[in-house]
Amino acid sequence: MRLHVSSAALIAALVLGGCMTAAEAPPAPAAPAVDAQLWADLSILAADDMQGRAPSTPGGEAARAYIVSRFEEMGVAAPAMGRLQPFQATTRRGATVQGVNVLGMIPGTRRGDRYIVVTAHYDHVGAPDGVIHNGADDNASGVATLLALAAELKRQAPEHSVIFVAFDAEENGLLGAKHFVEAPPVPLESIELNLNFDMTARAETDGKLWVTGTYQHPSFRPLLEGIAPVGGISLAFGKDTPQDTGANNWVEASDHGAFFRANVPFLYLGVDFHPDYHKPTDDVERVQPAVFQSSTTLAIQSFRALDAGLSR
Repeated sequence: MRLHVSSAALIAALVLGGCMTAAEAPPAPAAPAVDAQLWADLSILAADDMQGRAPSTPGGEAARAYIVSRFEEMGVAAPAMGRLQPFQATTRRGATVQGVNVLGMIPGTRRGDRYIVVTAHYDHVGAPDGVIHNGADDNASGVATLLALAAELKRQAPEHSVIFVAFDAEENGLLGAKHFVEAPPVPLESIELNLNFDMTARAETDGKLWVTGTYQHPSFRPLLEGIAPVGGISLAFGKDTPQDTGANNWVEASDHGAFFRANVPFLYLGVDFHPDYHKPTDDVERVQPAVFQSSTTLAIQSFRALDAGLSR
């Protein structure tokens, strides 16, 4: 069920947790009001009629058309190479995948020749065995966060130029991201940072929006450490050291891995695993609107801090 903003505001009051007593410390800032467009973007991309958004399917095409329409509605221009970046790639199992990345660009006010590439994959696993996997958190949420950041940067322009990329075929082996770094719209050496959003909705599992990549790029961490929790959700750093092994190491767990392999600085923002990960139960109904809004607000604040810090 979709919640109206008025209902979401009530939920925002209910989901706050972990506030200290007045004797210990001031309570964490209240969750911001849930933005109706953020919730609409999540709900539309994770709807049944998107059929799980697998590459080269009607659902994947519908998701791509929606993202294009949102960029154009906001006035987010296409880079010189165009709005769409089609590609063909082969998976590790030898299957051929046709995909299409969606691009947008907002010029910077101070460092227009240096770029922050903001990314999120829009594909999901489709409908294996005829069961639709809507992928609300993975990764309709990251795309919705990306679109919310684009709207914010249209209101107040960034210092660096920003390229937005909604990647296709992440679930097939980061194929859209790998193609992008092989055929970028700007020289890779002009990219200051890849900021990747993947699974930004379900932070209620531990109250954290994880930041991966500061072990590899320690200069980024001081730029983010001063960001206060929002609505009980806070930034956490890790899952990127040699001691983090297996599924607990996220350095190559999503599209930022292609940038890492290409020696482009990266940071990944995402929530921890939850029981609905890659399950047909990863639906909008499992997302708490106020928690998702808090994580998205943190993501936008993180971008602003990085944009300003990298300009110094």
